[in-house]
Amino acid sequence: MRTTLSDTDTLQLSTMAEGLVGSEIIKLAGKVKTLQQEGHKVHNLTIGDFDPEVFPIPEELKEEIKTAYDNAETNYPTANGMLELREAISTFVSENGGPDYDPSHIQVSSGARPLIHAVYQVALDPGETVVFPVPSWNNNHYSHLAHAEQAPVLTRAEHDFMPTANDLSPLLSNAGLVSLCSPLNPTGTMLGRNDLADICDLIIEENRKRTGERKPLYLLYDQIYWTLTFGTEHCDPVSVRPEMRPYTIIIDGMSKGFAATGVRVGWAMGPEHFINKMRAVLGHIGAWAPKPEQMATARYLNNKEAVNSYLERMRQRVHDRLEGFYNGFMDLKKAGHSVDAIAPQAAIYLTVRFELIGKRTPAGSLLENTEDITAYLLNNAGVALVPFYAFGAPKSSTWYRISVGTVPDGNVPEVLNDLRIALEELN
Repeated sequence: MRTTLSDTDTLQLSTMAEGLVGSEIIKLAGKVKTLQQEGHKVHNLTIGDFDPEVFPIPEELKEEIKTAYDNAETNYPTANGMLELREAISTFVSENGGPDYDPSHIQVSSGARPLIHAVYQVALDPGETVVFPVPSWNNNHYSHLAHAEQAPVLTRAEHDFMPTANDLSPLLSNAGLVSLCSPLNPTGTMLGRNDLADICDLIIEENRKRTGERKPLYLLYDQIYWTLTFGTEHCDPVSVRPEMRPYTIIIDGMSKGFAATGVRVGWAMGPEHFINKMRAVLGHIGAWAPKPEQMATARYLNNKEAVNSYLERMRQRVHDRLEGFYNGFMDLKKAGHSVDAIAPQAAIYLTVRFELIGKRTPAGSLLENTEDITAYLLNNAGVALVPFYAFGAPKSSTWYRISVGTVPDGNVPEVLNDLRIALEELN
């Protein structure tokens, strides 16, 4: 007799697939959506994205995209990205203080995510170790997809949640990849030049020890937010230590600085042999940026006046929101509330803290853990934030990420006032 399966029957999948862990941010987004559907006002500060009504893409880029479709530039792009775009990227990066990369050392993809995945696939054999700081975004998931061992390094508030050479040093001899992000999601903080130089020196020394007998220790350096810095110098490994060029893969793109997350144009820069293997990985899964968007981005990046004007306005508008929240949290702290924040340095994020464990809600419930704090802020203040444990920090951490990409003009005081009222109601 033939056995038939119903739609509700579950068959076992691969070990990798069965071990995939859901996103804590998506889980929180579900709660936000439910409250909004019930008619509750929610200040949703969880989204690492932009509201196009608040932060539209550059008008010139939008017109170039339309032109590209009108010109029927809609067939397959070249596997490593259109040459016109790679040339424009090379010029844009080098003229803005970054390293000089030949177009043959640049790989274009549909945003930064496929590129990061490809780095993990090219750099690591199954079972090799990835070293990365926490909190940080998605390294645990990329490690899982690459069948790699994880070596998370817990960072500290007193160092702006950035890793130090001393933090990383004990783990490098057994590692195949170090994954860093600066400016960092979720903290909005950055690696300083001296700290980055110290980390680079460790990687250079480790690779000298390997002397060709072992695969090198590579560095993935995600700088997708580098154009959104506020008076703090952004630096990259290759510019700080030119000896890092053979071991460094830099991840970059249009998504954040140009509010173009849905346009899906990202790029990686690195040693040619490594980049060629990334091209092969991405080619097999078809993770190219669409050709019209590539051609449009190439023409837009060559419009230097438009690019510089947009980035200047973008930085100012993002910084105004972050600074507004930071000053508001400092005022709440001065008023005696158990909150704190780290001054904004870059990106669209602010690091804040709610030390509310042990306090009681107006209904008499005890806030026993970070999940209770998150729920209280959402339900009583209408403020949705992402706790750092969603980015690999311990469950006991009371630090949070504020994201301002969807905050309308003039909305910061309202959010802070709703927070203040909810904090005043605690006992």
